[in-house]
Amino acid sequence: MEFNLADLFESVAATVPEADALVAGDRRLTYRALDDRTNRLANHLAAAGVGRDDFVGLHLSNGTEYIEAMLACFKLRAVPVNINWRYVSAELRYLYEDAGLVGLIVHRRFGEAAGGALDAIADARVVLDVDDGTDAPPIGEDYEAALASSSVEPSFGPRSADDLYCVYTGGTTGMPKGVLWRHEDIFFAAMGGGDPMQFGNVIAEPGELADRVLSPGLVELPVPPLMHASAQWLAFHTFFGGGKLVLSPGGKFDPAAIWRLVADEGVNILVIVGDAMARPLLDHLDEFGGDDELSSLMALGSGGAILSPSTKSRLRGRFKDLVIVDAFGASETGQLGGKPPEADPFGAPRLTADEHTTVFDDEFRPVQPGSGVIGLLARGGRVPLRYHGDPAKTAATFVEVDGVRWSLPGDEATIASDGTIELLGRSAQCINTGGEKVYAEEVETVLLGHPDIEDVVVVGVPDDRWGHRVVAVASERAGRSVSLDDLRRHGQADLASYKLPRDLVVVDEIVRQPSGKPDYRWAVGVAEEN
Repeated sequence: MEFNLADLFESVAATVPEADALVAGDRRLTYRALDDRTNRLANHLAAAGVGRDDFVGLHLSNGTEYIEAMLACFKLRAVPVNINWRYVSAELRYLYEDAGLVGLIVHRRFGEAAGGALDAIADARVVLDVDDGTDAPPIGEDYEAALASSSVEPSFGPRSADDLYCVYTGGTTGMPKGVLWRHEDIFFAAMGGGDPMQFGNVIAEPGELADRVLSPGLVELPVPPLMHASAQWLAFHTFFGGGKLVLSPGGKFDPAAIWRLVADEGVNILVIVGDAMARPLLDHLDEFGGDDELSSLMALGSGGAILSPSTKSRLRGRFKDLVIVDAFGASETGQLGGKPPEADPFGAPRLTADEHTTVFDDEFRPVQPGSGVIGLLARGGRVPLRYHGDPAKTAATFVEVDGVRWSLPGDEATIASDGTIELLGRSAQCINTGGEKVYAEEVETVLLGHPDIEDVVVVGVPDDRWGHRVVAVASERAGRSVSLDDLRRHGQADLASYKLPRDLVVVDEIVRQPSGKPDYRWAVGVAEEN
């Protein structure tokens, strides 16, 4: 199949040019208007020297510009890079350099942090500044002026199914790593494969996509910001079915605003991140009502964090006919799906072992169902190519077994006698807090620089709202004392706010293994007791 994601979008735009494609704040774009703006941006980037396999950073919050930038890059066979706008300059500098960016598109409110890292872009061919109404000075060329001065006519060469799609995610050492996919593989693994209803009826060749366009299309709203893979995947699933994508302006999580968008735009599918979003959304309805305006809502999906049984029960109690999809997925696997066990409809979802999904033991052999052996979740079929610029991590995560490539995202799991797979948690010390990944080692490294800290271990403990919250278990230097506020102030120059500890437990001595590695099991127990 020779196509890339831009080819597929253009086929839909040619089929339903006047249908609404994208709504973000006061801006509403039809498929024709979105395609035209994307052509203008692509032509501007091309004139600046951006082309095939060049990486362009998207330091943007939610808005039409994010989607325009992704599509413009795809049209040029360039690679858009999602940048976490909560990063501070030190983190950005690493990411900009690691990705090898040649361009940057940035919302003005992030200009100060981005400007402090621009020197890490060795070959900066283009920097575009998106005016978002803030008073901050621009750090690049005005985005809208660039579009206005560029041609709307497409002037792009043939593309390929082998073109690259990238999503940056945290690494095992806490540093971001880019996961690289072929366009064809990510289309089928995470963007619906041309089946708007996601029943598994995927297309066999690109020409079929236009015939699958719904009229009217589904209206879909990702609550997480577009810098997260789950939001991007929902966005393109929406477009490939001819639907309308609704964005919360700026990506800010505001329950009242989310429900107002659902009501005003007739949203059919809402995607959130676990209890951290579901509980405040439900709390708002409990306090203010408004359920009668939400009749358009057909399905609610959670990605990046699992919904708790109590939250699922609350959702079902309020929305009797709502389809609740609590699915597994990862940047290294795409969407894996998942269903709760029949005996526990509000329980954690399970996967089904099949030719593309299994659990490997230490020798990379499938775990025998019902054996009780704990191994690593393995995903075959359409999987990523590699990590960008990291052959060692690539070799550890993407393995070949008997001539078949598998992705090992790091989830420990076991297989029940009926063939269902139960995930037990990440083998690495990864803390999932509100859908964000926090790696203990990165935080520990920063906190150890505090003058009053002797030793520190960072862990996650269960939290009703965030899934897990970050806790620092620390010992103090003799004659010194430290507070939680002290640690947070110390870390804020090097760490995004969600990585900073929410609690501090002071102990006399940190327990470590003979190898010198922290005893995380002990630290979790101490944190939970306090």
